[in-house]
Amino acid sequence: MPVFVFLLMVGAAVLLQTTVLEYAAIMGIKPELVMLIAIFNGFLLGAREGAFLGFAGGVIEDLVSGSYIGLNALSCMVAGYLAGSGGERFFKENILVSTGIAFFSAAAGLTANYLLLMHAGIYLPALHAFLRVIFPSAAYTAVLLPLLFGRALRSFQIQGRNS
Repeated sequence: MPVFVFLLMVGAAVLLQTTVLEYAAIMGIKPELVMLIAIFNGFLLGAREGAFLGFAGGVIEDLVSGSYIGLNALSCMVAGYLAGSGGERFFKENILVSTGIAFFSAAAGLTANYLLLMHAGIYLPALHAFLRVIFPSAAYTAVLLPLLFGRALRSFQIQGRNS
C-alpha cells in the first residue's frame, strides 16, 4: 500500500473517529477505525505488514488524540499482527471467517490496550472492561469490516487467484 494512501486512510479514520462517530456510538461504544485499517492490512499483506502498519497508524492516532504515546500504537500492532496471522492460516475468502478473525484481533488489541492502561495506573474493573467496552467495541469494529472493505477484499482475492 502506498504511504500516501495509508496516511490518507488513517487521517480520515482519526478524523471520523473523533468527530462523526461520537454521534454513531451505541451505548457509548464506537468502532476503532484505525485498528480496523490495521486488521484489513493484516488480512491483505500478512502479519508483518499488518503489525507495522498498525503500529504506524496507532502512533498517528496517539499523536492526534493526545493520549499516552504508544498506547494505541501497540494495541493496533497486536490487532494487525493477529489479523495477518489469521488471514494466512484460515480461509479468509469466507466473510464469516474474516469477520470472526477481525473480532478476535480487535478484542486482543483492545485487551492489550486495557492491560497497558492498567500498567499506567488507570484501573477499570476487568468484568466491566470486557463486557461493556472490549467485546462490544470489537464486535462493532468487526461488523464494519465486510461493510467497508468487503469489495476491496474480494477484488484483491480475485486478483490473487488470477496471478
